[in-house]
Amino acid sequence: MNELLSFLVEPFQYSFMLRGLWASLIVGVVCPILGAYVVLRGMAFFGDALAHIILPGVVIAFLLGWPYAVGALIFGVLAALLIGFISRRTDIKNDTAIGVVFAGAFALGIALISLQRSYAVDLTHILFGDLLGVSNSDLMLMGILGFLVLVTVFAFYKEFLVLSFDPILAKTLRLPVNFLQNLLLVLLAVVIVISLQAVGVALVLAMLVTPASSAYLLTRRLPKMMLLGALIGALSSVLGLYLSFYINVASGASIVLVTTAIFAIIFVVAPQRGALWSWLSARRERSHS
Repeated sequence: MNELLSFLVEPFQYSFMLRGLWASLIVGVVCPILGAYVVLRGMAFFGDALAHIILPGVVIAFLLGWPYAVGALIFGVLAALLIGFISRRTDIKNDTAIGVVFAGAFALGIALISLQRSYAVDLTHILFGDLLGVSNSDLMLMGILGFLVLVTVFAFYKEFLVLSFDPILAKTLRLPVNFLQNLLLVLLAVVIVISLQAVGVALVLAMLVTPASSAYLLTRRLPKMMLLGALIGALSSVLGLYLSFYINVASGASIVLVTTAIFAIIFVVAPQRGALWSWLSARRERSHS
């Protein structure tokens, strides 16, 4: 019993591990809640693109001596609004607008990086996260932004629900569709900024999509999907930190590996929607025919 208690407590005797735990829990809870809309609306490509689009904002913030999150937030919000503007005001489809802005912004980020040779080490933290390097100020900013995202999601819950399941009904009810779409894009940009320190640009899509996808296999109701996604994200964060501490794996990567493993298990055993359930159902049908 004492050995088990020591195993559980030892990692969090260090202040950097405690800060990392709180930061990972913020990401693990906030990402899947907003990620439920990403999964339902098929916005995974947009989330991945936006995560890379913020790269120039991070580099510019570095050059100006600003906090990375400030540059990422400004550039992410502007890019999200630009994509929405292009897709609404022209015949160009949404995924095409995403591709155009994504390619241009990412190329700009790479060009700026190439001018700053000393930036290579810091770049790895942006791409893959530096969860154990989270400072008190970083944690405070993540907490404030995460709280604002959750408040906004719940304040516009009914509107986002209608928009996600029936956009035509949303227009019929005279909901401000353009405003809601832009708001959802901005929230997505903010969540990516929150996740930047924890898992980095390269892995942020996993925290947005994977826990929410796991929850989607377990329930058909959006509130339960959000709750289950948040629980899976939080569990993945805690288990990933233990994995990182005891076998010396990158913290962001270990969290994503855990949430992917949880998805794989749910994918197989989920009632009615799981692969095993489908196989058993198909076998029963063949036996009765």
